[in-house]
Formats: sequence, C-alpha cells, structure tokens
Amino acid sequence: MPVSWVLAVKCSAKFGNTETTIMSRIGKLPIPVLDKASVTIDGHTIRVEGPKGKLEKTFDRSTNIELSDGVIKVTPADSSRHAKAMFGTVRSIINNMVIGVVEGFKKEIVLKGVGFRAVLTGNVLDLALGYSHPCLLTIPEGITVKIAENTKLTIEGADKHMVGEITATIFNYYPAEPYKGKGVHIVGKYVRRKEGKKSA
Repeated sequence: MPVSWVLAVKCSAKFGNTETTIMSRIGKLPIPVLDKASVTIDGHTIRVEGPKGKLEKTFDRSTNIELSDGVIKVTPADSSRHAKAMFGTVRSIINNMVIGVVEGFKKEIVLKGVGFRAVLTGNVLDLALGYSHPCLLTIPEGITVKIAENTKLTIEGADKHMVGEITATIFNYYPAEPYKGKGVHIVGKYVRRKEGKKSA
C-alpha cells in the first residue's frame, strides 16, 4: 500500500472524514461583545464601534457571521477547503476588532544611535536615522503616535493590523543590527546579538 494511502487511513481513523470534520479550533470559539462595544452586522460586513474608535470590514462569502445574545459566531458557509481555512481567520479578525475599539492596541519603539531622533509634525513623522535624508512617514487616521525623549515612540490605535503595519514600516527604515544594537528596536522583539571581530 502506498505511503500516502497509509497516512490517509491513519488520519481518517483518528479524526474521521477529513473532508468534513477537521476545522479550525479557534474559529469555533464564540466572540463575546464587550460592554462598551456596539456591533452591527449587514450580510458579510461588520461594523464595530467603541470608545477607541470605529472599525468596519467586509469579508468574502466563505463564512457566515451571526450576532445573537451578545455573542458573535462565525461558521463556514459550506464544506469547501477554503471556507474551513478562512473561518478561523475571520473569527480572529473580528475578535481583534471588538477588543481594539474598547481597549486598543499598542506597540513601543526605541531608537538607538548617535543623533537618532523622531519628531511629529501634524500627521507626518520625521525620523532622523543617520541617513543623508530624513525618513518621512504619514500617519493614517485612527493611529496615534506619541514621542518621549525624542527616541521613544508609542504607536496606538483600534486597528491591530494598522498598528502593526506602521510599526513594521518604521522598523524597516533601520532594523536593529546585531553587533552594536544600533537601529530601530521594537520593545519585546528579540534582537540576536553577535560578537564583533577581535583584533590580534
């Protein structure tokens, strides 16, 4: 018997029919609507509003989204592989939306280097990172950037994806290098350090 057949039999014996029963464990979890959050579902479009802001997102037709008794439930629209793969992702995105409008998300950045600094003018972040030119970044609506001591930045917002994207953009201007640690550091992100060459 071919190896692929043996694996298929073992998988079927352990989990049942893999085409119909294996689904995301995360996707099955209900999403509680927090007290300060307001949720509206219109077909495949969900709108969430809270003290930290408003978020709206439209998903494809591979999933069904229902709101009942203060709980959001996501289920696959059919038994296709795409639907089973997507509904766990959809559930996580909606959960982050609910948390984001109530509690918000935050990332912290530290600039390490001689002359490194950050200045916020309006919605434009001006970063001096040792280049011959400044690094300018327009901060989108819904994202707040706070600067302390010219080198410590806090990025906050209700949209977790956008907070992470802005943080990654700043980090990519000058990723922290492993020898002296010079560059942009994301607080909580491990930077592997290396020992420099020793002179004889």
